[in-house]
This record gives sequence, C-alpha cells and structure tokens, in this order.
Amino acid sequence: MTRQEQLQELFHNNQYFKMICGAGNEDTEEVRRLAMIYTLAGAKGLDISTTPDVVKAAMDGIDRAYDISDKLGIDIGVRPYIMVSVGMPGDHHVRKALINEDTCVKCGLCVAPVCPTEAIEPIQIKVETAFVITEKCIGCGACSAVCPIVECITYSHNEKALEELLPQCLELGAENIELHAAVAETDVIMKEWEMVIKANPDGHNSMCLDRLHIGNFQLKDRIEKALEMTKPGLMILQADGYPMSGGRNDFNTTLQAVATADVVNKQFNMRLNKKDKQLIYKRRRELNVVLSGGTNSLTADLALQGNVRFQGVAVGTFARNLIYKHIKEVYDYNDMEFYNDLNNIREAYLIGKQLVDSNINKGESYGSNTYIRS
Repeated sequence: MTRQEQLQELFHNNQYFKMICGAGNEDTEEVRRLAMIYTLAGAKGLDISTTPDVVKAAMDGIDRAYDISDKLGIDIGVRPYIMVSVGMPGDHHVRKALINEDTCVKCGLCVAPVCPTEAIEPIQIKVETAFVITEKCIGCGACSAVCPIVECITYSHNEKALEELLPQCLELGAENIELHAAVAETDVIMKEWEMVIKANPDGHNSMCLDRLHIGNFQLKDRIEKALEMTKPGLMILQADGYPMSGGRNDFNTTLQAVATADVVNKQFNMRLNKKDKQLIYKRRRELNVVLSGGTNSLTADLALQGNVRFQGVAVGTFARNLIYKHIKEVYDYNDMEFYNDLNNIREAYLIGKQLVDSNINKGESYGSNTYIRS
C-alpha cells in the first residue's frame, strides 16, 4: 500500500488526528518536541510552517519517537504525515505581530499568559530591542485584543518564496500542503492553489476555509473551483470554525468547526433522497473533511451528536497547551536532558493520547472511499 493509500485509509476509518504546531511557529525545538510527543500519542498528521529547518525538526521529532517507542511499550504504526502550511496575505495563520515602540505604554498586558507561545518578551527592554520573537509568533491576535492603545499592535504578512520553499520542504519529508485561504478574494486564492497543486500534484493537499469573509454560497463556489484543479480523491477541506480559539474544553468553543463541516457536507458529501425528501450521505464522498478551529477533546462527540461526518480532527492551541508543562517548563528548550527523561515523556504522551483517542474512531465510515463528481 502506498503512502497516499495509507492516508486515504486513515480518512476512511476515521483515524486521522492532526497536531497543529502552527503555520507561523518557526521555533524548531518546540516543533521537534511537539512532533515527538504527538507521534507517540497517535497523531497521524503534523501541521507545520513552510520552513525547511522546521520540516527537519519535525522529521527529527518523529524519528526520536520511533527510537524510544519500544522502551515505552508503544506501537506507533503508520508514520505521521507532515503537512506544510502556506497562507494568503490577510490570513491570520501566517501573520506576525508588530508592536509600535513609540506608542507602547509598557503595560505588559500582551505578555504571557495572554500570548500562548510566549512570543512577546517581558517589558524590561531597551528602546532598540524588539518586543516580538518572530519565530514564536503564530498571529493569533490575542495581544492586540488586550492592548489598550489603538493600532499599537499591527500585523505583517509572513511573505515567503513559496515556489522555491515548497519543493524543498517536500524533498525533506513533507508529504502534504495546506493553503490557508481565509480571505475574500477567490481568484487570488485559486492562483495560490494552482501553485500548491503544481508542487504536489499526486499528494493530498488541503484548503483551510472558514466563514469569516465568505458566506455558504461563496464557500461552495471556492471548493468547486479547487476540486476542478485537483485529482479525484486528493483534496482535503479543513473546516476552520473559529481559528486559534481552542483554549477551552467545551462544546461552544468547537461549535463553529462542526457547523462549517456540516455546511460543506451538505454541499458535497450528501444528496437528496427523493423518496423521503431528506438529505442523506453519499456512499462516495467528494471531499475529505477535517475539523479545526476551536477544536478540543469534545469535537468528535459534538459532531456525532449532530450527525456531522468527518474524516479527521486537527487540534492546535488546545493540544499544545495540554503538554506545554512537560515540554518547556520541566525542561526549557535549551535543555536536551528532556529527551532522556522517559517518565516526563510518558506523562506527556498519556495526556496527548487522551486527546487523540477522544477524536478518532468516532465517525461512521462511508461505504466506499472512492470518489465521484455528481
């Protein structure tokens, strides 16, 4: 079985859990540790920045997980798929915060714990020192939300030479690409999607969409255009409910992810039963739907309660927060003793595994995992 066939089986059997390290997270040691722990925990996808060094770190984290799996009595099974994320200007996943030093009042409100990745240095700095640690910033917007000074914190797009970087990342071990397309301009997005398909024509590629800028009809139109450019069966639609909001473990936080998936399913993976005039799921789906954006340990349960089928769940903020104590507080990112402390690693693994297990093997499989356009 090829790697693409294995991935399709994971989707078909509802066994795909993706750990989102962050499209803007370029902290290689954090990515390495997240990759190792969640590989042990059963994640089959790792979503990372389109940065060669970050891909290397994720690969190393996966390898380290396999190296110690026997000692921990863990059978990892299928090797996780690395997905590199790219984004459009205006998409929050790939922006970086900028703090205006002239208007900053040094109140300290934007510093951790408000910043989930500790990307803002404490306010004990010289004028010429940068506030934001660019490699750690994921563009979540938490800092600007609490800032009392209007427009003190702005954002810049993390521009990258993607036509050069994507092939490099694929050569280093990435197998999937995700385009974060949460902006209004469909035509511009399609040009970027064409670049994604050109870079990885025979692999599964994902388009991440939410409904902040577009309504249901525009969502349908955008997906149809993307499907026309993609080989059958290779498109993933990441239903991004409320991006980067998964700090709490409740149903309301994950509601929009399930709602977005429901809209997508009704347009592409369901049909009208003429006999009883009810929408039913097709035997052959057109899209693999992955839930994201505010996802947590209750995401799969909420989807099942609403009969919203899905092929995978992607969790970022909530998944990272669960194990931060073990990966960066017990041992900071400069302390390599982290990799020798199997008790600490085991504790982090068990926490991560609970989250993974709560979101896999929950959905109903389709009768066939082949595809049609109807």
